[in-house]
Amino acid sequence: MVSLSLRGLTKKFGRVLAVDHANLDVHSGEFLVVVGESGCGKTTTLRLIAGLEAPDAGTILIGGMPVNDIPVGRRNVQMIFQNFALWPHMRVFDESQYSNLSLPLKVRKWSTDKIGELLRPLARRVGIEENFFKRRPTELSGGQQQRVALGRAMATAPQVLLMDEPLSNIDPPNRLRMRGEILKFHQENRLTTIYVTHNIADGIALADRLAVMRNGRFEQVDTAENLYRAPASEYIADFFKAEQIVHKARFS
Repeated sequence: MVSLSLRGLTKKFGRVLAVDHANLDVHSGEFLVVVGESGCGKTTTLRLIAGLEAPDAGTILIGGMPVNDIPVGRRNVQMIFQNFALWPHMRVFDESQYSNLSLPLKVRKWSTDKIGELLRPLARRVGIEENFFKRRPTELSGGQQQRVALGRAMATAPQVLLMDEPLSNIDPPNRLRMRGEILKFHQENRLTTIYVTHNIADGIALADRLAVMRNGRFEQVDTAENLYRAPASEYIADFFKAEQIVHKARFS
């Protein structure tokens, strides 16, 4: 397990200040959920941590070590994108060839048998049925594509897992099961996880703590109960004013 910290993290796109001197500490092995309005900087923050964007100022620390100059492939960070980011020409899964699920392990020189032993049970856990294996992403529904993206991230068991609205395209009957699989995977692999969502119920059900982001900064980071009972501002209170949301999330 590793901790993650942001110190004065700043990112501009032209005149738009997407992340504004943001500070954050994520404990080793913690499941932190980030909530906030669209455009507040949530996804940009994830991309900065992953190394997909370069900060204009500030420092990203993983395990206490600055990683600003470490390239994306060497940070031991995996990110699940809202738009899936699947390879359109590859099939879902084939342990003997490059496929969307097997690619991360193929490039690590895993044997065909070892890939099959790991990924076939993993595919079942996230709801990827065997009759989907030979399909390409364009032959899958949005929810099925999201499950493939989730399975691919799980295959590599990174130290830090970043998730950008991973359940946004999952249908309601499968949402609770997938939510449970995400939490189980996080706990079994002792990951440090940052999860971005607009769904407060998902966030409360999954999070050790929640971070409320506004205008590129983190306004308050605390447990769901403390955010509800002692919000630092009216803006935060609006997210947690309905006690039944907390109740539903805890017992779903």
